[in-house]
Amino acid sequence: MGSTHDAIVVGAGQAGPGVAAYLAGKGRRVALVEEAQVGGTCLNAGCRPTKALRASARVAHLARNGEVHGVRVSGVTMDLATAMARKNTMIARWRDQFTDYLESNDAIDIVRGHGQFTGTSDGLHHVAVGERELVAGLVVLDVGARARIPDIPGLNTTPYLTNESILELQSVPERLIVVGGSYIGLEFGQMFQRFGSEVTILEASPRIASREDPDIAAAIAALLQDEGVAVRTDAQISSISGGADAIEVTLEGGEPVRGTHLLLAVGRTPNTDRLGLERVGLRPDEHGYLKTDGVFRTAVPGIVALGDINGRGAFTHTAFQDYEIFVDHLEGGSRTADDRIMTYAMFTDPPLGRVGMNEAQALATGKRVLRATYLMQDLTKAVLDGETAGMVKVLVDADTDRFLGAACFGLFGDEIVQVVSALMHADAPCTVLAQMLPVHPTVAEFFPTILTRLEPLDQE
Repeated sequence: MGSTHDAIVVGAGQAGPGVAAYLAGKGRRVALVEEAQVGGTCLNAGCRPTKALRASARVAHLARNGEVHGVRVSGVTMDLATAMARKNTMIARWRDQFTDYLESNDAIDIVRGHGQFTGTSDGLHHVAVGERELVAGLVVLDVGARARIPDIPGLNTTPYLTNESILELQSVPERLIVVGGSYIGLEFGQMFQRFGSEVTILEASPRIASREDPDIAAAIAALLQDEGVAVRTDAQISSISGGADAIEVTLEGGEPVRGTHLLLAVGRTPNTDRLGLERVGLRPDEHGYLKTDGVFRTAVPGIVALGDINGRGAFTHTAFQDYEIFVDHLEGGSRTADDRIMTYAMFTDPPLGRVGMNEAQALATGKRVLRATYLMQDLTKAVLDGETAGMVKVLVDADTDRFLGAACFGLFGDEIVQVVSALMHADAPCTVLAQMLPVHPTVAEFFPTILTRLEPLDQE
């Protein structure tokens, strides 16, 4: 029998540490297992470091395009090493603060290393971390996800970057090929184009941002192309070859695409394949996710799955809310992830904010759906700021006046969409926004006007 705890938390990302701290505050003895760095993907290789670099890219972009505002800046160049150092300093400070917080809690036993199940006996689950064995009746899994590496001929002998390794570059790639036209690929593609790279995005689907409505995806593509990014859709890759600074991607029926660097951004894979789940009777689905109920309990009593691995949202904010919902459950509350209305953003510049359903999903419900759109170029605030790319769309249930979803691609879209999200969570009618007094000039002042444009959405 190894060392016994009241709970074992595997993974110190955005959900696990909160659960560990809560249990410790209740007098429970908790083992927190982490094989890499505390903070998970968000802090170390995701949201925060990429947004720090996005800020640097935005400054470079504004400097190059300041003349229209009467600001003349000549000879703008990018010192990527300095931008990376700025990012690293911020991330290290946050990580150290997070680590100090966890280490200062005497009820939390931080165990460094890779954790995996070895079995279950007498209602207790056994987790091995190196030579050490941990035993507890409750195991909380918060192990996150990693970049998916596609099976492409030649890739295994060709140098490539992922969302993690690209954050370590010290100089700007001359020509960057991005494989994948979804959120990560689009964010990095625009970012490095603004840094000074010549960027080509290859997407196998008919359009980039394929989860979004066609008009939203087209607006995103137009923005990127206006900035010089080459966007190629229906790009079926037959092989990849090359070495350092000489990458060649061969497309079916087309000319090869050549670059100096290659970024893979074709999705994420849950880190469930190295947990020894079969030893405790758990089986993930074909994509690696663990099915849970609304409070994240798996099919095996005493094992809980939070964050990216439960398939209920692969975002920092969904993982953190997983922690909140699970703790509420432990307190006897009624919160459940089954009530979650998905809200997220893609942090291109300008960003895309999304909540609820897109058009296809809304039509599939059988409801009578109303739709309205508003171009950012018609919004006073956007014109004043000189940032008119994008559009806003809202979908409303014609019978209840409730929002079904919204897409806000444009200036402050990541913030604006949360106004709709708040009303949806409150189950409030859209007329609340139709009758509000908006501040002028702001982005949010379009709400009363856009709601006068609602028209039936038919199957097109």
